[in-house]
Amino acid sequence: MKLSVPGRAVAAALVAATTLLATGSIAGAAPASPRAAAAPDLPVANVKAHLAQLQSIATANGGNRAHGRAGYKASIDYVKAKLDAAGFTTTLQQFTSSGRTGYNLIADWPGGDSNQVVMAGSHLDSVTAGPGINDNGSGSAAVLETALAVSRAQYKPTKHLRFAWWGAEELGMVGSRYYVNNLSSANRSKISGYLNFDMIGSPNPGYFVYDDDPAIEKTFKDYFTGLGIATEPETEGDGRSDHAPFKNAGIPVGGLFSGADYVKTTAQAAKWGGTAGQPFDRCYHSSCDTTSNINDTALDRNGDALAHAVWTLSS
Repeated sequence: MKLSVPGRAVAAALVAATTLLATGSIAGAAPASPRAAAAPDLPVANVKAHLAQLQSIATANGGNRAHGRAGYKASIDYVKAKLDAAGFTTTLQQFTSSGRTGYNLIADWPGGDSNQVVMAGSHLDSVTAGPGINDNGSGSAAVLETALAVSRAQYKPTKHLRFAWWGAEELGMVGSRYYVNNLSSANRSKISGYLNFDMIGSPNPGYFVYDDDPAIEKTFKDYFTGLGIATEPETEGDGRSDHAPFKNAGIPVGGLFSGADYVKTTAQAAKWGGTAGQPFDRCYHSSCDTTSNINDTALDRNGDALAHAVWTLSS
């Protein structure tokens, strides 16, 4: 991605310092290894290519990718095909909500300690009103590209890596709740952290970090500090996205968010740029949430932060 050389140097130095000083990342973690510094720079062009595919799927299927609709199933099929080709073990989990069939897609990367599982996920469904490219094609595309980067690097994490794309989030986190509720208590206890990415390319973006688990929060905040970007705690989406079922089950959670229909303040515009007095995403849950509704810089930064956290927390 397109970080300046000085920005990269500062970020790399900070990651190295964090690695040396860390005494643990998430529940039960060992000290971070130098492998954490090797997280790849996600090509934003690749993430945008996934978004273009999701837009095409919506356009061909009534303008949306909502639960129980053909556009959602086509979205799942697109993501699954990419992961299968990259060497992941994929599982399609089926459930029913509002009289329609829904799907979660789970992708496990071979290897790592199966008693310590690091998960990263996002919801893949849109509302019926539009194609859902920021909400939540942005998170889904970045999680997919991170998984593909794991494959390209043939990464060998200490912990086991699992990626997930949830169905029916827009109906109340139905898919992720179904997944968590159907885990045995033993398998639930093996998840050392769940990272959630719901709307990370908002056109008038903020940089919000979930403040649920201190160690996961610090991983993200340290990354943005290395880029010279101030963050704020994420409050708009509390209890409103797929981390909630995990948190309610006692699993450490974290994540990133670039804002929805809350209005950017003057102080936030001074800090992050953009337009004060306007929503972070004026097309939230609307037909205009298309590929034109993405801020490339926010998508770039948040995608790289996602990859950094996956590498760091699984090392």
